[in-house]
Amino acid sequence: MYKIGLIPGDGIGPEVTREAMKVFGAAAAQEGIKYETVEYDVGGDRYLATGEVLPDSVLEELRGLDAIYLGAIGHPDVKPGILEKGILLKVRFELDLYINLRPVKLYPGVPTPLKDKGPEDIDFIIVRENTEGLYSGIGGFLKRGTRDEVAIQEMINTYKGVERCVRYAYELTRKRNKTNTLTSCDKANVLTYAHDLWRRVFDEVGEDYPDIKKEYAIVDATTMWMVKNPEWFDVIVTCNMFGDIITDLGAMIQGGMGVAASGNLNPESTAMFEPIHGSAPRYTGKNQINPIAAVGAAGMMLDHLGHADAAAKVEKSISDLLASGKIKDLGAGRMGYTTEEVGDLIAEGL
Repeated sequence: MYKIGLIPGDGIGPEVTREAMKVFGAAAAQEGIKYETVEYDVGGDRYLATGEVLPDSVLEELRGLDAIYLGAIGHPDVKPGILEKGILLKVRFELDLYINLRPVKLYPGVPTPLKDKGPEDIDFIIVRENTEGLYSGIGGFLKRGTRDEVAIQEMINTYKGVERCVRYAYELTRKRNKTNTLTSCDKANVLTYAHDLWRRVFDEVGEDYPDIKKEYAIVDATTMWMVKNPEWFDVIVTCNMFGDIITDLGAMIQGGMGVAASGNLNPESTAMFEPIHGSAPRYTGKNQINPIAAVGAAGMMLDHLGHADAAAKVEKSISDLLASGKIKDLGAGRMGYTTEEVGDLIAEGL
């Protein structure tokens, strides 16, 4: 019996969470998977009403769950950064969710802005280190608010943090068994301390994986090749900051935020899954938003829980629906179906 925490969050978060768990439930029923859910009212409304962002009591409960599903975070009446740091980053750091996993996959029937590229060209995974780097919060201000102000933000890489992320990426490349190529995306030519460590660890761990081809790409070149030759990539492993940037580029070349799902993982314990899009407050309650990314994240949650066959069925149902041409446009209010109807179609496709 799996115990899954639901954080529907803000804006359209509750709507896409409902459809994601609808499909999750249908797949679970087919496979005989038993689970229960507990919902947490964490988000902008709670913060505005109580001043609380993520209470320690809720955080402790999250530690004991098998998985967490997050709908969306972001409220128009809450200053940017409060919810993101107080919920997303806090959960990642406190639960040590050190892997951010982002499949970049172009489904049939989904347009890409890349000329002459199709689903056979855009199918790779980005493994982003998720708890170190520039997001560690190390730094501060001197003489803030004056013309002499100094702001410092430090990039922190540890051997342990890099090693476990890189090793996960090697294992994933082997398991994926596509071209068996792992690319290290870094800036070792300029960040000669932090990314010297990164490359040394990449090479050292790579000695345990002689069957995996090793590639190296400076981050600015990576962005160019993702646009020009996305077919070159199988798995990319990168640091926290660069991963944050190139995963959004990945979302665009796979057709937009509406189809991009992600996972925040600790392979030894719990994990949190979410669509990468925001809370889209102007569409709240309109039943018009595209839930495909959210459903994809639910499929990733099934895979994390050890049910690869069920996860594959969810992905195939998404792919079949998009290939069918029934959905003419993935934009909110332009799909030709409601949010609920798209969830129904994917569930029925199982």
